[in-house]
Amino acid sequence: MDFSYNYLMDKDIKGIVGENLKAARLARGMTQKEVAALLNKYQPDYSQYESGKIELDYEKIVFLCNLFDITPNDLFYGIFDKD
Repeated sequence: MDFSYNYLMDKDIKGIVGENLKAARLARGMTQKEVAALLNKYQPDYSQYESGKIELDYEKIVFLCNLFDITPNDLFYGIFDKD
């Protein structure tokens, strides 16, 4: 799927990032609890990132991209084909 600026503007960016964050975590075979512990957070707090309720800050984006071996583009535009 061709993602563009208009795609991001039409969608909830926090929701898109949350979906992609979840996909990356599952692809690595990690639980929310494991990732939360690495972020010094509780699992319910981390869950809010994946559900799109809370935005990630820059430091968390970099940390999670390194942890999941993805790029920020993967996080914002998708890891897997969404067709």
